[in-house]
Amino acid sequence: MSNSNLRIACVMVGLPARGKTYISQKVCRYLTWLGINTKVFNVGNYRRKLYGAKQEHSFFDPENPIGIQQRKESAKAALEDMIRWFNEDQGIVALYDATNSTQQRRQWLHERLTQENIQVFFIESICQDESIILDNIREVKLTSPDYANTDPELAVSDFKARIDHYKDQYETITENDYTYIKLINVGSQVIINMIRGYLESRIVYYLMNLHTAPRKIYMSRHGESMFNLEGKIGGDSALSPRGMLYANKLPELIKQNLGDKDLIVWTSTMKRTIQTSSLLDYPKMHRKALDELDAGMCDGMTYEEIEEKYPEDYANRDEDKFNYRYRGGESYRDVVLRLEPVIMDLERQGNILIIGHQAVLRCIYAYFLNYRQEDLPYIKIPLHTVIELTPKAYGCDEKRYKVDIEAVDTHRPKPKAGAAPTLKKKSSKLDVNGNATTNGTASLGASGEIVHDIGSPILPISPQLWPSTSTNTASQHTKTPSQLHLE
Repeated sequence: MSNSNLRIACVMVGLPARGKTYISQKVCRYLTWLGINTKVFNVGNYRRKLYGAKQEHSFFDPENPIGIQQRKESAKAALEDMIRWFNEDQGIVALYDATNSTQQRRQWLHERLTQENIQVFFIESICQDESIILDNIREVKLTSPDYANTDPELAVSDFKARIDHYKDQYETITENDYTYIKLINVGSQVIINMIRGYLESRIVYYLMNLHTAPRKIYMSRHGESMFNLEGKIGGDSALSPRGMLYANKLPELIKQNLGDKDLIVWTSTMKRTIQTSSLLDYPKMHRKALDELDAGMCDGMTYEEIEEKYPEDYANRDEDKFNYRYRGGESYRDVVLRLEPVIMDLERQGNILIIGHQAVLRCIYAYFLNYRQEDLPYIKIPLHTVIELTPKAYGCDEKRYKVDIEAVDTHRPKPKAGAAPTLKKKSSKLDVNGNATTNGTASLGASGEIVHDIGSPILPISPQLWPSTSTNTASQHTKTPSQLHLE
């Protein structure tokens, strides 16, 4: 199946309060970050829209014929919307978020989607830990429209009764001819069956790395560098005197907000991030994948020098900054692809501090805060500021701590339409000798090129790395860090 017609419906399976919506939102955010057209279709939202939010647990009783009919209509409305989205909006991956707890319901979904030439991938979440279930009810379900202005204790009691109704008819996946993954107790055990392609395997690997333990993710750029003072991009310069002051202040700031909790520190392999981390008394890892965006032949130049030497490319980069690749270097798109294994690793970490660079931290921040590609290169990540992210069920809480040490402002805002002379954008290709060409003509001295159409996936979603013939295989896997670390 080619990229142009690859379509996957990830169908959630599981009792209420088992993290299905959390999983759906995380997978959607991950694939969207990679440029893959992805959308969640939550059947509960359709049910509330059609029949109202205030439904007591008896609405979900399998002996309630009216409730059964209305819930089926809600499921059908969500399904037809999803199919319409695939056909009209060129969708690639949809997540159908509902309990889908019986073989009959799953068979109906499988047959209907298969008729539309949509691959079906079931994702079942099983949890037997009552403490996790109760935490999920209190954190997520009590804030839903179903229980607005309801006494919390009454809401918990009603929702538990709703779960009991689903338990009466729940059937775990045993259909061996279906593609599925089972996540047991927040992924402590994983069972997979008939995973048939590259994109499905990436989703599986992502799911195997998720956890729900509370944690903090801290991000900071390196202290101000000498190149920052000189207005130069790239390079491997040392910290400025003010950058060294920031490095001295950083341990105290982290200690004030984290206390005595464990923390690991990741830096790039570049001098300025390593210097910034030098006084932090935590385990450290220097990662090449966290190095700054490679500016290629513009490395060590100022923006004014680039504008003077390569005026057309300078304008083109502002037109499509995400896809613009420096000659001999990288684009933001390239950095996102480079960081994909880092995100996988990051999802299974506890408390962590990443000391990195402006472009790299923009890409990581965009993943957690769900930024669009066209806005990603303009996210403000100022010097001498620590960003604290606390992952929640459907997103992240954010705090920023500004250290009282002056630093230059390296942020360049997104140009307003019509604010500067518009130069024709030229998409370049490389000839057999590796030289950039534009419309078939050599572009002497060009600093870079636009390398992708806006909206094209970053991850190669169907690279044909192996024969497309599927085999019926099932495996059971218990997670360990050594087995999952692929970077």
